Amino acid sequence: MPIIPAPELARFAEQILLAAEVPPHKAAVVTACLISSNLRGVDSHGVQLLPFYTDQLLAGEMDAQADGRVVSEMGSCLVFDGQNAIGQWVAETCCGHAVRIAREQGMAMVVARESNHFGPAAWWAQKMRDAGQIGIVMCNASPIVPPWQGRQGRLGTNPICMSVPGPWLLDMATTTVAAGKVFKAFLNAQPEIPPGWAFNSAGVPTTNTVDAYKGMLMPLGGYKGSGLAMMVEILSSVLSGGVMPNEVGGIRFRGKKVRVSQMFMAIEVARFMPVEEFTDRVEQLVRLMKSTPAAPGYDEVMVAGDPEWRTEAERREKGIPIAEGNWEALKKAAGRVGVAVPAV
Repeated sequence: MPIIPAPELARFAEQILLAAEVPPHKAAVVTACLISSNLRGVDSHGVQLLPFYTDQLLAGEMDAQADGRVVSEMGSCLVFDGQNAIGQWVAETCCGHAVRIAREQGMAMVVARESNHFGPAAWWAQKMRDAGQIGIVMCNASPIVPPWQGRQGRLGTNPICMSVPGPWLLDMATTTVAAGKVFKAFLNAQPEIPPGWAFNSAGVPTTNTVDAYKGMLMPLGGYKGSGLAMMVEILSSVLSGGVMPNEVGGIRFRGKKVRVSQMFMAIEVARFMPVEEFTDRVEQLVRLMKSTPAAPGYDEVMVAGDPEWRTEAERREKGIPIAEGNWEALKKAAGRVGVAVPAV
């Protein structure tokens, strides 16, 4: 398993994107987004996605030259048509609008349709946090999750992310795990996955990686996960005028555009209290949680964001490990666009 310094991995990723005719400013945005996920240990949303993006670009299923357009803006609400542009560029644009509108109005809600995969939702929610705002990001995804009591995929992993000024960052799928974790296990020929992650194609729970890859993911907490996924669907695809989930493409649904919808909400903290006071209060709440005595089998109580921040500190110092299957996929993607593979 190669371990690559983050700057070197970023250069390699950006070279692949540039060779696939992604404009430099967009290639830089995509690279920063993906590398951030690898640094945080969320490898399912890091450079593992780059071969898929490359395939999309070379097949003409995603338009690297498109920028998207504002469909309407009224008060604190904005609708954006991604026009099949690169998902990270759509998200970068929409986050900029959300931060701007929240400054003016106190709150902003931006919904985008006809977009593509935008990487980790946390990267975008943190854009709003960095502006002193509460950032909430959601999106729909490929229909590989059955609704509760169903046995065919109708919903996506439909993540929910919330970032705030202070030491707390929630980024979760509405399934037991993100789809990328099953894809990573499949790419690396891992024979089994933990129980509770997935169903086979007949809707029977499975730990077989191949069956899970060809099957479906389990909703988080049964009917509650299905309810949360529906909420995300309404706030992203329904509200934006985007396609229903059965029309969304993705890694498992090649030969057509992805067409996902996304939602970006920004709340201007300073309209309620000074940002410094809010941050202090968040820190107080986090300290309260972490002062809880640890349950048997645990050394400490952690809050959302803790594991990722610790992993990021370690990987910035020691480098980013890339599983062999993922590295082979990256090398193949590089070969398709004529980019030399760095020695590792």
